[in-house]
Amino acid sequence: MKISIPLLFISSFVILHSSFAAASPADFLQTYCLDCHGAEKQKGDRRFDLLTLPATKADDVLDLQDIIDQVTLGDMPPKKSPQPTADEAKEAVAALTQAVTAARAQFRSTGGQTVLRRLNRREYIQTVGDLFALDMRLFDPTTKFPRDQMADHMDNLGDVLQTSGYLLAQYLDAADQVVEKALGERERPQEKIWTFKGNFHPQQEHSFPHKQVYDNRYLCVYEVPDNDKHEGGYVPVSGFRDGVPADGVYEIRVMAQAMNREHPYDPEIFGRETAQPFRLGLVPGDAKAGPLHHPQPIEPQLAEVTLTDGDPEWYTLTVPLHKGQMPRFTFPNGMAGSRQAFQQVARRYKDQWPEHERQDLGIFQARRVVLKYGFMPHIRIHEVQIRGPILDQWPPATQRAVLGDRPFTPERIREIIHTFATRAYRRPVQEDEVDRVMAVVKSRQQSGAGPYAAMKDGLKAVLCAPAFIYLAEPVDDQGRLTAHALASRLSYFLTSSLPDAELRALADSAALLKPAVLQAQARRLLASPRSDAFVESFLNSWLNLRSLGDMPPDREAFSQYYASALQPAMKRETQLFMRHLLETNGSLVRFLDADFTFVNQPLATLYGLGPISPPEKAHEFRQVKLTNPQRGGLLGQGSVLTVSANGIETSPVTRGVWLLENLLGTPPAPPPDDVPPIDPDVRGATTMREIIIKHRDNPGCYDCHQKIDPLGFALENYDPIGAWRTHYKQGKKQGPKIDAAGELPGGQSFQDVAGLKKILVARQDQFARMLTEKLLAYACGRRIESMDRPQVDTILTTTAKSNYGLRTLIEQIVLSDTFAKK
Repeated sequence: MKISIPLLFISSFVILHSSFAAASPADFLQTYCLDCHGAEKQKGDRRFDLLTLPATKADDVLDLQDIIDQVTLGDMPPKKSPQPTADEAKEAVAALTQAVTAARAQFRSTGGQTVLRRLNRREYIQTVGDLFALDMRLFDPTTKFPRDQMADHMDNLGDVLQTSGYLLAQYLDAADQVVEKALGERERPQEKIWTFKGNFHPQQEHSFPHKQVYDNRYLCVYEVPDNDKHEGGYVPVSGFRDGVPADGVYEIRVMAQAMNREHPYDPEIFGRETAQPFRLGLVPGDAKAGPLHHPQPIEPQLAEVTLTDGDPEWYTLTVPLHKGQMPRFTFPNGMAGSRQAFQQVARRYKDQWPEHERQDLGIFQARRVVLKYGFMPHIRIHEVQIRGPILDQWPPATQRAVLGDRPFTPERIREIIHTFATRAYRRPVQEDEVDRVMAVVKSRQQSGAGPYAAMKDGLKAVLCAPAFIYLAEPVDDQGRLTAHALASRLSYFLTSSLPDAELRALADSAALLKPAVLQAQARRLLASPRSDAFVESFLNSWLNLRSLGDMPPDREAFSQYYASALQPAMKRETQLFMRHLLETNGSLVRFLDADFTFVNQPLATLYGLGPISPPEKAHEFRQVKLTNPQRGGLLGQGSVLTVSANGIETSPVTRGVWLLENLLGTPPAPPPDDVPPIDPDVRGATTMREIIIKHRDNPGCYDCHQKIDPLGFALENYDPIGAWRTHYKQGKKQGPKIDAAGELPGGQSFQDVAGLKKILVARQDQFARMLTEKLLAYACGRRIESMDRPQVDTILTTTAKSNYGLRTLIEQIVLSDTFAKK
């Protein structure tokens, strides 16, 4: 085996070589490792004096592989410790590698296996949506499910996904909701038209000024939805609280007017770009879910139009709505906060009001005065017409997905159950399984239920069956997944849902077991919009992006984060970046550094990229070329920089740990219980670097922090939402200059994030291994163990030939023995 030793590592041997000649791996460990990882000290929670050579335990293999990796990378022994010569390191690595290979062969029969696991919450939603052709943007039957347990940010690992009695009860409730939603309406609903003009009743905060100034003739939308006061960001149609009478598509016609886009006031008051034309959005609302003027659990933006300046015009938005939902209007690029804006305009420009209106400008009077005499930017709605449900055909798609193209008859119940269960169980259903469901149907009929109602109860029983809830993975005589199990694993890997018709047909014929067919299906699914679920879910698992917003940035210090909808934009940038690498088979090294990214204008402004689009297209994402090394790759993306901060300030420790875990795959050991936290005990320091250096001086902290801190310092030029800065702030004043330089344990140094990225790119093999193991764990629903190392090596060897193309990597994972076995 050829071992490549980094140049800097070899140089350190020449300068700090030891006269000792390692006679064996055991001697090498004794000389260079056991002082820090022996009986007396176990730095990094690692103890090597109990290792056996040859290895007799799987845990020993894991520790030995860790030693091989650290010595090969030049990270160990630490720079201040005695150093082996290059020949000693090569010999030790070669001998240890031989020992690990032999041990893996011995333990191979007890290698990692996928634990029987259930569908997690997101997979359940995707699956029932595909089973019944339901638009799951508008419907969530899992609101009472307990939160899925996670390990390493992953929500699909079988050994941690528990099933409780409470969850089983919620499966019954969810099945009832799903089946009734899909099959509840048997009669075709009649199309209706509702017209609303005048007598609009706004939310309580605006009831007084709107009555006084407009006599309630208009609906007015003032601010962005993401506001903590919620005073004009969601505007429902008053008089339509009960919502639409049936699920379907509805045409919403609205006579709207962009009022005072250009105004005579300080634009800083409103926190929006004056040049951008107003955009009117539409989200669903449900009076049963909470106040209609506030955010609700289900509120995807269903449509959006750009308004022209001038007189009111009719705009048409065609959207799906479910029974009980109503349209609510939003202002995606409205002012940041209407309450503060009304107060500031009223007080700062009171010389423009009549003299008798300049006193007593509390918030209610301020709103009245500004609306009557001023030029407050807002969207004014004069009239709303709602028509629907607009049905192109009946029965709807949800019923055809279950009943097929023929009408329901009692004689068809067994056929319907058989076909549905085959899809739901993701394999051919057995007749005795159908018999058990039919027993439920018969029991319901004997209790007085009609044939259709009894059939629905049979479908509910299928959705509560273990064959649906659990991803069973039967194997053949060679221990390889059957064709249907392989189809399920592939589909849940790349779409988070059950196999589609083409994949099922290939499983039925067993053609999917052919490598060329399997690879073609992986490529097809990756190219499908259904794989957007994979991109989103894997990024949430790998980079922990699902936690973005758990520690929201301070609203006063980072108001643009909310006014410009930066949180969803940040996620979208990272998703588009990964999607681009998949479509072009771009090198996964681009995650470490790249000369392009995908941004809309608000993100471009945050990144200091200047104008990238005309004002009317400011919200649209586009690929942009990067020339400044401050950006490029994950380390320059707002999603990563925000999720690794705490919303108020940055911490090199938090970001350094994030880098070790998610980009290098070498998470540090948790701190010992007796190590003090970083707290005001070091209040004499003036910079974060000085604070951490004082903390690191504690002997119990140094070993881990020498790995963590340099990585975190490299990112200190980014504030808590990823904007570039050169100095810290002290209140509203400029504070000390930021020092982003660092030195890694192996001696490699850098001056800033650009220098760190060069080092990481040079270590691309390490990054590729980490990403491969993350993807493989996500694909198989289990943790990757030391026994999987040979398969990981095989995947990497093939992928490296395509310059580590991301699509090639995923295809090689799908073709691997690990993926094909339980």
